[in-house]
Amino acid sequence: MEVFAEYLARIDHPQHRARTEEVLTWVHKNFPNLMPKIAWNQPMFTDHDTFIIGFSVAKPHLAVAPERVGITHFSDEIVQAGYDHSKELVRIRWDRPVDFTLLEKMIEFNILDKADCSTFWRK
Repeated sequence: MEVFAEYLARIDHPQHRARTEEVLTWVHKNFPNLMPKIAWNQPMFTDHDTFIIGFSVAKPHLAVAPERVGITHFSDEIVQAGYDHSKELVRIRWDRPVDFTLLEKMIEFNILDKADCSTFWRK
């Protein structure tokens, strides 16, 4: 997880840093075949050089980006978890728990859905 050390060090708020590190570590531990990397100044995980999931930090939330297809596929579950979302990302407010079961489903969906994808983003 050394790849994320500099990114995490730049998060000023200690609780936001700890939450972000917890999520990134969880993904790395539960999906060891995914490649952790920083791209566009954001931590993300890839599989065979295709994007699987990315994260970013904002003042009110941790943003989770499973691509638009992932958002559409899990829209109802995202709302049921109490999260707000746009077409491209899920917003997990800092004062809300992380639904790791939903996060796992989104990652597994992208791994399977993009198994034959030869580009970084879906086309």
